[in-house]
Amino acid sequence: MLIFIDWKKAPKEARWWAMDADGNAHWYMAPNFIARTDFWFAGEMPAPTFGFDGHWKESLVERPA
Repeated sequence: MLIFIDWKKAPKEARWWAMDADGNAHWYMAPNFIARTDFWFAGEMPAPTFGFDGHWKESLVERPA
């Protein structure tokens, strides 16, 4: 499925756009690594759906270079 993501609407830190299983879209930021730990996290922010109507597991779109 081809979807057009308007990256002009994304925060400048956003690296990916995706839908979750509940039908909510999010911008995902680059992962941050926590010093002296064994884990990382990626910030997320609400995003427009851009009319996506496919399966959420196929929604991940990486920001173009």
